[in-house]
Amino acid sequence: MSKEYTEYEGKTVLVTGGAGCVGSNLTKKFADLGAEKVIILDNLSSAYEWNIADRGNIEFIQGDILDDAALKRVFKEQPDYVYHLAAHFANQNSVDNPEKDLMVNGIGILKVLQYAQLTGVERFVYSSSGCGVYGLDSKMPFEEHDISISLHTPYQVTKLLGELYTNYFHNLYELPIVNARFFNVFGPGEVPGKYRNVIPNFFYWSKNGQALPITGDGSETRDWTFVEDIVSGLVAMGIEEEAIGEAINLGSGKDHRVIDMANKVNELTGNEAGINYVARRNWDAKTKLLSSIDKAKDILGYSPKVSFEDGLVRTHEWFVENWDNIQESAEF
Repeated sequence: MSKEYTEYEGKTVLVTGGAGCVGSNLTKKFADLGAEKVIILDNLSSAYEWNIADRGNIEFIQGDILDDAALKRVFKEQPDYVYHLAAHFANQNSVDNPEKDLMVNGIGILKVLQYAQLTGVERFVYSSSGCGVYGLDSKMPFEEHDISISLHTPYQVTKLLGELYTNYFHNLYELPIVNARFFNVFGPGEVPGKYRNVIPNFFYWSKNGQALPITGDGSETRDWTFVEDIVSGLVAMGIEEEAIGEAINLGSGKDHRVIDMANKVNELTGNEAGINYVARRNWDAKTKLLSSIDKAKDILGYSPKVSFEDGLVRTHEWFVENWDNIQESAEF
């Protein structure tokens, strides 16, 4: 997707959860596209201020989407575009803390939608989860119409709830929404930690000379998608008229085995500790994940550019460049 959108020039963009992996890369992109102001609202519960790009048109506000004072502060800026990335993140985290998951991912998005509707935003883009809304009864590659209501974690439930709320605001108030279903995002900007994704955690453990724990036998596959490609899809979602009211997968359209990923991480870091096989988590019922990205191609002109192997190399480079900050910030 080579198109560089000029529609963001001189506009104000609000990104909730903008200090995380996707958010930090997305806000940097909007700043480079000429947005007059890019506002980040993030409570830093799972992100870090050092991860935010140093741009004159990026403003960071530490605050919570459950806090009306914080929401009034950012919506007073009359944002043209709202990207709602803030979330109570991760399946295991939701299993451990289901009430907090419902508060943040349910009440949180409801509050942000209410302010967006009242201030008349041009587009509201919600970060849903392709790994969440499709179930064991959904056929692969997952197509947008084939969602499931038989889910295995509170996170999956509340990510689907978020889509139901955005659709409600679109149907009743004609709020121009788009639901972006991410598949296994990875890349620069994701700090490892207890509830974080497997790739940053594997790089962290591998760089510390530890064996990499694989839950299962390693033949499991995931549709890992480099964050730069996710950002390209999100930027298009804010502009393309045909995307309004739609749910659209953002994946790579390719699947890779966990064991191959682990071996590549160990190779890049020079780790000789190898692999440690452990029991699969009881909620981890999906052994394979693969997205259909035909709809994204048709509506957004979406075309992933970064191969999985190149993405791992670039992620490793980011780890090397930011190792001191990562070591200080990682929490397990």
